[in-house]
Amino acid sequence: MSSLAQPLAESVVQSVDWLAIAPPTITAVVGLVVLVADLFLQETRKALLGWASVAGLAASALMLLPLLDGDRATFCLTGDATACSYTADRFTLVIQFLVLGGALLAALLSITTLKDADKGLPEGEYWFLLLSSAAGAALLPASRDLATLIVALEVASLPAFALVGIRHGDKKSAEAALKFFLSSVTATAVSLMGVSFVYATTGTLYLTEIADRIQHVDGQFHTLAQTGVVLTLIGFAFKTAAVPFHFWVPDTYVGAPLPIAAYLSVVGKAVGFSGLILVTVVAFPSYADVWGPALAALAALTMTVGNLGALRQQATRAYSAVRLLAWSSVGQAGYLLVPIAAAAYSKDAQKSIGSTVAYALMYAAVNLGAFAVAALVGRSRALNRISDYRGLYASNPLAALLLAFFLLCLAGLPPGVIGLFAKVTVFSAAVDAGLGWLAVVMAVNVVIALFYYLQWTALLFRAPEGEHDKHRVPVPLTAALALTGALAIALSGAPQLVLRFADTGLF
Repeated sequence: MSSLAQPLAESVVQSVDWLAIAPPTITAVVGLVVLVADLFLQETRKALLGWASVAGLAASALMLLPLLDGDRATFCLTGDATACSYTADRFTLVIQFLVLGGALLAALLSITTLKDADKGLPEGEYWFLLLSSAAGAALLPASRDLATLIVALEVASLPAFALVGIRHGDKKSAEAALKFFLSSVTATAVSLMGVSFVYATTGTLYLTEIADRIQHVDGQFHTLAQTGVVLTLIGFAFKTAAVPFHFWVPDTYVGAPLPIAAYLSVVGKAVGFSGLILVTVVAFPSYADVWGPALAALAALTMTVGNLGALRQQATRAYSAVRLLAWSSVGQAGYLLVPIAAAAYSKDAQKSIGSTVAYALMYAAVNLGAFAVAALVGRSRALNRISDYRGLYASNPLAALLLAFFLLCLAGLPPGVIGLFAKVTVFSAAVDAGLGWLAVVMAVNVVIALFYYLQWTALLFRAPEGEHDKHRVPVPLTAALALTGALAIALSGAPQLVLRFADTGLF
């Protein structure tokens, strides 16, 4: 080999840290195995695909444990250990736990949904798409260059489009998928333009190198760099359902199979927020004067529009519970944005980011629990309207008590201590950063949200207008309710555990 070819080969050949990339890799491999196995299994044995998917997601989550002993990185530039495409640090592991745990609970809900479906949903394709999306979502928090971030975002999103519209012949499902697809593709295209502007001004895609070089951009390219920063954020803001990129949420959640709506409400948001955190505080800290005010305004607008939209659903009981949860998720996204915006003004950005992650963990547990109860009610009430929950306590006391607890957590009221603790943490992040006006907006929105959460909670204990059908709760649905209920109750007993776990160590 010539002297010129030798260094070229050394720069191209990478040693892969397989342990570091194990969580998303196992998820993707299990997805492929399930898709191939579907070709050979008889219809009566297709349920095995669901349990195999649950086992694969559980195995992926368990592979996070060996990574706790220290930070690991792979796919790095030769001679520069700080410029890597994949990093398994504390932040990565916490978000991957959230993603894989959320996907696991969505998979448990899906087993029951697929079994109950009148029109046989294609099980092999369903599980392949769910696992593929989860693999992309698990990859994103570990991504440390803009190219990998965008690829991970699309790997998480593209299967989700198909999952929303997977019910053949369902016009509502097809319309929801099309709206989701067109708006997401537009947002991604805008983000790609922003990435190209950032690359043009810095000459690199690695987040740590961008943070270094973008501070020294020539004056004539300063406006181009600012534009690139703003445009890059749009794709991730879309995934978080931040206003004005929220319009796809209500119709998509209602049109999608219920487990997919639950998946999007938690895992989809985790993808968006982890991407926003990496892009803002890691790649563009020197442009905090650009993204800080923008995210603060987005947070105020998002929580207000989301809560007012949810409040409107209570004006008529004909609206579905899933649509109410969809608008509620938009409002919750506003609270999640507050600490990220506060990181631009705070001297302790680490604490601010920890507040967002802590709130996301609380929201994931209780929101998935609320969707699990909605799945239970939906087995006997296909329309799943708010009025269908009247008197739920009389027919299923445990489900009613769990839903009431989840709603009180989302509202931030005792005994949902974890919800109150998470809201106080976010509120103090805004105050500590000097964003008093944003804290006031948040306080007003918390009061607005109390109305529709408490109204739904009260409905559970009223005298029923009709008979609630009593069915044996399937094992997967029971497991989902038990896991979310136990987690929410345990965290309400020891809320400080959330902050300790959410100490991301990102900086």
